[in-house]
Amino acid sequence: MKKIVFILSILLSFSSFAQEDLPNTNLETIDGNSITVKEATTKDNLVVVSLWATWCVPCIKELDAISEIYTDWQDETDVELIAVSVDDSRTVKRVKPLINGKGWDYEILLDTNNDLKRALGAATVPLTLLIKDNKIVYRHSGYSPGAEMELYEKIKEHNN
Repeated sequence: MKKIVFILSILLSFSSFAQEDLPNTNLETIDGNSITVKEATTKDNLVVVSLWATWCVPCIKELDAISEIYTDWQDETDVELIAVSVDDSRTVKRVKPLINGKGWDYEILLDTNNDLKRALGAATVPLTLLIKDNKIVYRHSGYSPGAEMELYEKIKEHNN
């Protein structure tokens, strides 16, 4: 009996870590307006939040790879992607020209003080989160080719 209680308590503790509350930090839009991350992700659908920076080559590669298949993802799952730049005050001026040149069809937000990055305990970027009902249901750090397909599998898994 003690073993069953022990195993159940372990399983419950793992399930509580599976969904982490999204911190409610302030971000800025490209146009300079203030918005909280919870306001940005409060949608009826799944939202991917990708923390990235203009100086981060893996970040750019990940967002480029997703961009190529993003419209298919939206058609099939209605997912949205919000790309949150963690560029600081010295490099944030590079964000707008970069996204205009790339033609990314994502909502772009700015975290110039790294408040969201700190609140999430993110040591590095890229950091990709899948949000459902303002809960983090999937989290992945770093990028390697093909990781976007793993993300898509998670999107389909949580799209109900």
